[in-house]
Amino acid sequence: MPIDFKRLMAARFFFSFAVQMQVIVLGWRMYELTHDPLHLGLIGLVEAIPALSLALFAGFIVDHSNPLKIYRKVVMVSFTSGLLMLVSQLKMFDLATSDQVILLFCSSFLTGSARAFSQPSMYSMVPKLIPKALIPQSSAWMSGAMQVSRISGPALGGLLYGFIGVSGTASIVCMLLLTTLTVLFMIQLSHVNKERDKTKSVKEELLLGARFVFRHPILFPALTLDMVSVLFGGVTALLPIYAAEILMTGPKGLGILRAAPAVGAAIMSFTLTRWEIKRKAGNWLFLSVAGFGVCILVFAISRSFTLSLIALALSGAFDSISMLVRTAAVQLSSPENMRGRISAVNSIFIGSSNELGEFESGIAAKFLGAMPAAVLGGIVCLSTVGIVAIISPTLRRLNLEDLQNS
Repeated sequence: MPIDFKRLMAARFFFSFAVQMQVIVLGWRMYELTHDPLHLGLIGLVEAIPALSLALFAGFIVDHSNPLKIYRKVVMVSFTSGLLMLVSQLKMFDLATSDQVILLFCSSFLTGSARAFSQPSMYSMVPKLIPKALIPQSSAWMSGAMQVSRISGPALGGLLYGFIGVSGTASIVCMLLLTTLTVLFMIQLSHVNKERDKTKSVKEELLLGARFVFRHPILFPALTLDMVSVLFGGVTALLPIYAAEILMTGPKGLGILRAAPAVGAAIMSFTLTRWEIKRKAGNWLFLSVAGFGVCILVFAISRSFTLSLIALALSGAFDSISMLVRTAAVQLSSPENMRGRISAVNSIFIGSSNELGEFESGIAAKFLGAMPAAVLGGIVCLSTVGIVAIISPTLRRLNLEDLQNS
């Protein structure tokens, strides 16, 4: 792999590491302040609003700008978010509980704003740094680096929270984001600004990526499958409740629980750098999402910390397979002049499944309880696999080699 791609992978590692630590701090501190599962869901909603509403605009900007410069600004905004979280928790300010909650929500909002531009700029950079034939392998490497950060970030975040407190952990988050920015300034990316098509209005330009995805016989069902499955099957927002009230492990256990899916995902991602999925990729996609749903059901009913960790780790491994297939399909199917906008649509699907999924989990837990909400999510995930498999035979026959040679 080229040296600048390795630098980009390192930057994404540090960035994801910091964000994952920040998620732990935000989630646990919010639950400490409010003891309300709805507030955990609202954190996801507050992050999702800017991430989703700005996504199409972000893709348009990235397609007509230097994606490396955009990504640097993303990290700067994230640093501001971490700084705001730190300030909200410093004892010298002695803020009231309500003020702390508001500032934590503001921090989450800034994170969502930055994330709207993060994925389009990242996806646009990768094909400029490596040959097309290496894109599936690069997806596995990039996913592996991200998953390792998702292992170490939550685990270290939970441990640091328990030993040095919220303000100390927030300070480390800010330092990691500054490290990310330093690595990004070491990358060289030649770029020629692409002139906007004057025959199309701004509105048409913004919607071009969405129209491409919605009409595509592979991308639309693949992204829909992932969105619905994780939207209802994800249990991230419920982990503080499981750690505090069901598994009785506290913030240190929360960090380990949060890291468990990434452990499985990292192992699987690095396995996939050696064992590439190209043929019968559609079958692997459906099997992996079904496996994810089964793991969520096991976690939902488990009262054993060990069994819960195993279920979450396996869910991460299955999710890593589906993410690799989906990412490679998006990269290989995207025209050069539309990568930003298409990846922005992809980020909308992912954002809907992640942040809105956390909001859905919070609402469901509020009215049903944490365990019934998790069980319901696993059932919906498995049902979605069956429905999409029936209505999309093209996705079942997906072969990445065909896309690579097209």
